Amino acid sequence: MQNLQNFRDYYEILGVPKEASSEEIKKVYRRLARQYHPDLNPGNKAAEDKFKDIGEAYEILSDPAKRAQYDQFSRYWKQKGFVNKQTPKAKQWSDNRSTNRNGNQEVDPSQFADFESFINQVIGVGSRQENKNGGSTKTTSDPFRTPRTKVEYTVNPRPTRRDIEARLTLPLEKAYQGGTERIRLEDGRSLEVNMPPAMVTGQTIRLRNQGIGGGDLYLKITVEPHPLFKLEGANIFCQVPITPTEAVLGGQVEAPTLDGPVKMTIPPGVRSGQRFRLANKGYPNENGKRGDQLVEIQIVAPKTISSEERELYEKLRQIETFKPRADLIS
Repeated sequence: MQNLQNFRDYYEILGVPKEASSEEIKKVYRRLARQYHPDLNPGNKAAEDKFKDIGEAYEILSDPAKRAQYDQFSRYWKQKGFVNKQTPKAKQWSDNRSTNRNGNQEVDPSQFADFESFINQVIGVGSRQENKNGGSTKTTSDPFRTPRTKVEYTVNPRPTRRDIEARLTLPLEKAYQGGTERIRLEDGRSLEVNMPPAMVTGQTIRLRNQGIGGGDLYLKITVEPHPLFKLEGANIFCQVPITPTEAVLGGQVEAPTLDGPVKMTIPPGVRSGQRFRLANKGYPNENGKRGDQLVEIQIVAPKTISSEERELYEKLRQIETFKPRADLIS
C-alpha cells in the first residue's frame, strides 16, 4: 500500500475550517500571502515553499467547482485501497465506482496508485515536471472524459501575475514639484517613488513589477484642494486682497504663485473683482507648456483703524468728489 501522508489538506494549509465562506478564505489567503511573500522573506526557502502551498490551496478552495470536487473526493483519503494491484478493498471500490454529477462518466479510485494521484487527477492539481521556461507542467487524466484524454498546461511557480491599484493624495505644491515620495502599501511594503512634476487629480502612475507576482502597481493621484490656488485647466486662479488706498492710487502689490511671491502692478482706480493675467505662471500641461495665473482683485476695508486714520478718512469724505450712487437717484 502506498503512503498517504502526501495528501495535501488545503483547509489545514490555510488554517480555515471546512465550512469557511469564500470571503473568509480570501481574507486568510491575503494575510498569509503578505506574511510569506518572497519579496518580504528574501532567501527564506521555507517561506517560499509556504507561499507556494497557500497559493495552491487558494487556487482550489477559491474556485467553487474545484472546491466541490475536492470536498467530494477527499473523503476517500483516510480509507485504504489505493494500490497498484486489485486488492479485495480495491475490488470493492471498483464495484462501487463514483459517478459524477451528470451520471454519465464513472471514476474508479482503485485505478490510481495512491490517493494523492487520485485527488490530483480529479481536481486538476497533477504531478509537476519542470519545463524549459522555468515553470512547471501538470499532466492529468480527466476522469470526466474518455479515459485516454490527457490535458497538459503550464503553471508558473509563483501565483498568477496580478496588477494592483493604490491611491495617493498629495498637496498641490508637491504635485507641482514632483520628486521623491515614500509611500506605504497595504501589504506592509514601503516604496520610494520618483514622482513626475505637474501631477493632476485622476492621473495614474505605473510602477513596474511592484504588484502581485511580478505584476504592476498603479498609483492613482488625487491633488488636495488648496486654500489659495484653484486649477482651471492649465491656468491657476487666485484672489489678492488690496486696501481702498491701493485701489484708488494703484501701484505694485505682491501676488502669490507656485514659484513664490511676485510683484504685479495694478492701475489706479482698480475695481473689486477685476482680473489680471500673470503670463506663464500657471500649471504645466502634459507637453510641459505652462498656462497663466489669473489674479482677481478684492478690495477689503479695514475693520479697525487708528484715530489718525479716522481723522484722515473724515477729511477725505469731506473733500472727495466721487459719487458712486449718483445714477441710483432719480
